[in-house]
Amino acid sequence: MPPLRSWSRLVPLLVLVLAAVAASAAMLSPGVSTTAAPVTSVKVANTYPHDRTSFCQGLVWLNGSILEGTGQYNRSRLRLVDLPTGKPTMDVSLPGNVFGEGVTVWKDTILQLTWKNGYLLTYDSTTLRRTGSVQYRRIDRGLYEGWGITHDGTHLIISNGSSTLRFVDPESFKTVRRLRVKDGFLGVSNLNELEFVKGEILANVWYKDRIARIDPKSGRVSGWLDLRALRPASLRNDREAVLNGIAWDAAAQRLFVTGKNWPTLFEISY
Repeated sequence: MPPLRSWSRLVPLLVLVLAAVAASAAMLSPGVSTTAAPVTSVKVANTYPHDRTSFCQGLVWLNGSILEGTGQYNRSRLRLVDLPTGKPTMDVSLPGNVFGEGVTVWKDTILQLTWKNGYLLTYDSTTLRRTGSVQYRRIDRGLYEGWGITHDGTHLIISNGSSTLRFVDPESFKTVRRLRVKDGFLGVSNLNELEFVKGEILANVWYKDRIARIDPKSGRVSGWLDLRALRPASLRNDREAVLNGIAWDAAAQRLFVTGKNWPTLFEISY
């Protein structure tokens, strides 16, 4: 190890080198932030009951109700839920060997991902009658798992637990582009449930009590929503009862969130 006197000479040089590297990176990627995104607290506007048996994997606002997809083998469901009571008005069970994941609605069709089964399920959005399935290999040969799904009005947006989102043509089910999500220099992995809100992608991050606000063009996280205060006290020691589920009521400009086996669905603002 060099003597302390030598280290004292090296420190200023290292500072200059690191500053030069950061400046070079900024020049190579103009307009891209190299610092972590800010964190914003949320305000609770309303609370509603949520079924504690629902292992929430996907949440969507549909025709005045909450559409929820749930997970776990032998317990996965797709259900239309009355907001004030939290009770299902329609309830469809998935086969026992299917682990349900995220849901979205494209035109008159509900799309529900499956975790490791290799396909997504399609349903009629009025009756919840199952209409078919789409194999993931038609979407992307690298898409081995399904986690979250939403759309921006043009493309489906799908997560698979990595830091990469896939933009998919809703008619051909082919991937048209991939988007790497970063907070500063760091990739954000474990991207889970998704919702497209006011030109941004909102994403749950598995095992994190916060939501990423993602620029759909650059993949940059522009901010984080801190939801730690919403986590039920009774579930703070339950590692699997994570924040998961985002639904946007565009007509009334309302944002809803919940978690796996949470007793409450929250309407929030930020």
